[in-house]
Amino acid sequence: MSCWEPVVGLEVHAQLLTRTKIFCGCANRFGDPPNTNTCPVCLGFPGALPVLNRQVVELALRMALASGCTVQRRSLFARKNYFYPDLPKGYQISQFDQPLATGGRITVETSGGPRRFGLTRIHLEEDAGKLVHEGLRSGGEASGVDFNRSGVPLIEIVGEPEIRSPEEAYLYLQRLRSLVTYTGVCDGNMEEGSLRCDANVSLRPEGATAFGTRVEVKNLNSFRNVQRALEHEIARQRDTLESGGKVVQETRLYDAATGETRPMRSKEEAHDYRYFPEPDLLPIEVDEAWVEHTRAALPELPAERKARLIRDAGIPEAEAHLLTLDRPLADYFEQAAGAAGDARETSKWIVRDLLRFAKEEKVDVAALAGRFPPERLAFVVRARVRGEITAASAAEVLEAAWRTGGDPEAIVRERGLAQISDESEIAGIVARVIEQNPSQVEQFRSGKEAVAGFLVGQVMKATGGKAKPDVVNRLLRDALRGRA
Repeated sequence: MSCWEPVVGLEVHAQLLTRTKIFCGCANRFGDPPNTNTCPVCLGFPGALPVLNRQVVELALRMALASGCTVQRRSLFARKNYFYPDLPKGYQISQFDQPLATGGRITVETSGGPRRFGLTRIHLEEDAGKLVHEGLRSGGEASGVDFNRSGVPLIEIVGEPEIRSPEEAYLYLQRLRSLVTYTGVCDGNMEEGSLRCDANVSLRPEGATAFGTRVEVKNLNSFRNVQRALEHEIARQRDTLESGGKVVQETRLYDAATGETRPMRSKEEAHDYRYFPEPDLLPIEVDEAWVEHTRAALPELPAERKARLIRDAGIPEAEAHLLTLDRPLADYFEQAAGAAGDARETSKWIVRDLLRFAKEEKVDVAALAGRFPPERLAFVVRARVRGEITAASAAEVLEAAWRTGGDPEAIVRERGLAQISDESEIAGIVARVIEQNPSQVEQFRSGKEAVAGFLVGQVMKATGGKAKPDVVNRLLRDALRGRA
């Protein structure tokens, strides 16, 4: 049986975080009533002329520089002509042969080590409207069109066909999302459509250099769906080829309910769109000063932040990776760690406990600070590091504070969880335990010192786990050896 190599290239559309649309003053806002954010420009009325939103270019420059692209000093808009009910002008204003930025790369950590995936280009374009097939009075007999999204500013990030597995595609998208959110370019919300991905997939015999027949897969609205769609499509193409068939060049939709792709239409080529220069818009001119000003304003990017946490705070690589994927989580961690005075311990409680609680309640990391302020976590970490509460008590306090919204300090006080550090009190409990367990005491004194663990456990049980373990160990061994 032949061995096949998958070849995958991703095209990612990121909706830019501007207040208004790309060529008009209509609000760029998700969730408003249908067709309320529209005007003659974004509806394509005759005689209405587009005017470029400067912030759109500034945000696109941020992403271009963050991903190592070469910014072109001069770029042009073009008309991409096709007919679809959600495209009011009959064409989409995009960029074609002279995009804003070219080259660049996305670097990810794979199981085999770091991988760098090249970018072909980043270009600007306007979004189309949205067809609505559900929730209409006519039921399933008609579809509606919501033009609120028409004219919303996008960047399209076109990757080179260098991805070789669904897992690599998942990691690539994860890192790309980190970049657009860290730079404030896009909120990265795939469920709301502000980050959308299309995948070009083909197979070729291992060792071959020529590409196979390419299939485009659309309707990928989550990282996991991208991975699952690629797994299915690769398997489908492999079965087709190994049974003697030919892969058809087409566009397919991914059905998340069935986990399968299905045909949508034949795949278009560039010439099918009859691109020509947009006559109503001037070229975009980007000078060196604009580029350098944008570069200087870039925040610390996720890879840099991760390296700093590993180097300066001693955070393990896996934890640092998780903490820095989303900027709100990284900011939350650094605020909590600063207040607690111990970055390593703070990282442990976030990764092991807080993220689990957030996942259970479907709390997005962007909302974590509102749900559980970093100062609350800092109190728990600080109290644990100082030995004021035990590890078990710290876990109890953290969960209670999360579930109830209560103040951790008040919970410690109300539940009597403060650690017992009074040596005279602990010594009295040690004496009682020794008196109640004569056989274990005799075993210890005859040389079986491992039995001390049992006696320590009895002391901790008697104190409700609140005695300081190091003090218990010292006082118990002194008493057993007759030094008390």
